Amino acid sequence: MALQINHVTKKFGNFTAVDSLNFTIAEKEMFGFLGANGAGKTTTFRMILGLLDPTEGEITWNGKPINYSTSPIIGYLPEERGLYPKLKVRDQVVYLARLRGMEKAAAVKELGYWLERFKVPEYMDKKVEELSKGNQQKIQFITSVIHKPKLLILDEPFSGLDPVNVELLKEAVIDLREKGTTIVFSSHRMEHVEELCENLCIMHRGSPVVAGKLKEIKRSFGKKNVAVHADFDLAFLDEFPGVTKSKTTTEGRVLQVTGEDVAENILRELVPRGFVRKFELQEPSLNDIFIEKVGTTYE
Repeated sequence: MALQINHVTKKFGNFTAVDSLNFTIAEKEMFGFLGANGAGKTTTFRMILGLLDPTEGEITWNGKPINYSTSPIIGYLPEERGLYPKLKVRDQVVYLARLRGMEKAAAVKELGYWLERFKVPEYMDKKVEELSKGNQQKIQFITSVIHKPKLLILDEPFSGLDPVNVELLKEAVIDLREKGTTIVFSSHRMEHVEELCENLCIMHRGSPVVAGKLKEIKRSFGKKNVAVHADFDLAFLDEFPGVTKSKTTTEGRVLQVTGEDVAENILRELVPRGFVRKFELQEPSLNDIFIEKVGTTYE
């Protein structure tokens, strides 16, 4: 087992930021770590990085405690921008790579590879402040992976990126995992977590409220969604027995229902009324589960 969080609690005075957190992240896994602001995610990341000591419990990497000796094998992309705006990209990245124990020549070569891969080779000698937010995010990503870490923590890695660059970075993240990096991934975009992570933990006020395999979490949620598009008014479905939520879309309704039997009853009711363009039973989304468990949307 790679990263073990063993009954970890972190208190600041009387305030408990993280309460009895307990899970294992296997080697070469991408693990989703979610929670609204103030849920305890950043505090947990700082403990994994060895920047904060747990009040109780322990965090180990391959059975050994995490401390400054493990920092060369860990990469961290923080949510906030952490680059020096006046420095050139080359100087910035090489400096941070050397702090991780890399030789200068190796760091420059690796930086060249990543700039080429992200289609921005001309940024090598540009100042960070001359770059757009999205391109600064690319450079920040490079600083977190340049030393080929065994454990990588990505906090909102796709923030500020357009869809094309999201795909570029996503491919890079999947590549790193396939080459053996263990990744802890946090994002506000639930669809990214669903696409990339097999296991996850949702935090709420310092405690895990949902943890485990994404497939099993969805299965045990119980509710399903039904998407309906039709050429007639669907307002009657809002009050239909077994419908717990109804959302109007440009083409119809998305309903949350308590089970497949309710979906069947809805279909039976729809057919005599006119032309049904779409009727689809869908798994609950991670967003549905998050809202139900945490009581708020993840913004």
